[in-house]
Amino acid sequence: MFGTFKFYSPRLEHCDCKRRKTASFRPLSALLTEPVAPELLYMEAKWSSLVSYGLSLDALQDFLPIDLHLDVKTVRYDTLKVAKRLEAELGDEQASFIEGEPRDWDLLPPPEGVFKVGIDGGYVRNWFDKKHKFEVIVGKSILSFDESEEEEKTPSLKRFGFVQTLETKSKRRLYEVLHSQDLQMNQEITFLSDGDDTLRQLQLEMSPNAIHILDWWHVTMRLTVLGQYGKGLVQCEAVLGEAICDQIERLKWSLWHGQVDKALGKIDDLESSIEPFSETYARYAGLVKALSQLRTYIENNRHLIPNYGERYRNGEPIATGFVESTVNEVVSKRFCKKQQMSWSKEGAHLLLQTRVRVLNGELAGIFKGWYPDLDIKAEEIPIAA
Repeated sequence: MFGTFKFYSPRLEHCDCKRRKTASFRPLSALLTEPVAPELLYMEAKWSSLVSYGLSLDALQDFLPIDLHLDVKTVRYDTLKVAKRLEAELGDEQASFIEGEPRDWDLLPPPEGVFKVGIDGGYVRNWFDKKHKFEVIVGKSILSFDESEEEEKTPSLKRFGFVQTLETKSKRRLYEVLHSQDLQMNQEITFLSDGDDTLRQLQLEMSPNAIHILDWWHVTMRLTVLGQYGKGLVQCEAVLGEAICDQIERLKWSLWHGQVDKALGKIDDLESSIEPFSETYARYAGLVKALSQLRTYIENNRHLIPNYGERYRNGEPIATGFVESTVNEVVSKRFCKKQQMSWSKEGAHLLLQTRVRVLNGELAGIFKGWYPDLDIKAEEIPIAA
């Protein structure tokens, strides 16, 4: 951590008594297997996961008496090297991570707490294709405990993230997160997502007691768009426009109570009601398209639409608002906001792995496992969600 230290490392030749793969060797290489001290490697990975590589270098040079040989490229290389090691330790992908047989699940001890897992996506600039962005999947797993228990326990939070088009072990990654929070096969777990087929496949075959729910927030976003169109209709024809706005509210009420068939019927009614505006409303084509997309969205996800009202009254999760903050925390603050930087898919994917470890308070423990003699605390203070 205190600069470059140069060793005298002579290269010796092997004797001729045995055949060797190399003609010469350096004895010091067996003692110093890496060119960077673990302490400095840890600091580089931690700081680079929180702020830009340039600011990380400035911080290290401000607080540590390191020499000028350390530059931005070196900090980036060392950070991604840590991420590649984390990726190499990730287990193999499996079609299913449900453990044991159904008859054995009842024999497990009563689980502590319930799981809530939300998954959503964000977008970052593409370095190789300046006109487009690529999607980053981010999720948060929360293990909550019963507040009525005598000993109040702090909820356990774990974040994870990956580049969707680059990831090959998405189920394994999610399983490792849940496994680190001691998920049992007899434990209740609720998955919330926006209905994307890829995200839904990620959640399946993870737990026999999993409940999969279409996120209410994403449903209301589509209904809000319809509401904006309805306000435009009122400007064209007040009475008929108000009646259509009332129909949109009744459609929302049906979805809130999980009445999918009624909701689809009300979409049919809306399509008929808006026909008189085909010539007078400038955004009529957009309104027709929005209704068609909402119908497809509901039909494709009807098995994921519960009675939101009942769940809400029972204090059960219905929306991924807590994941929206995670997208901001994991992706936006490091990859997007106030930074006009573009990313390669591999660079973004690897940096996500160190960033979520830092936010989860896991990086110090991981380094302690890699380097047992490392003089750092085994636990970090997780950054608040």
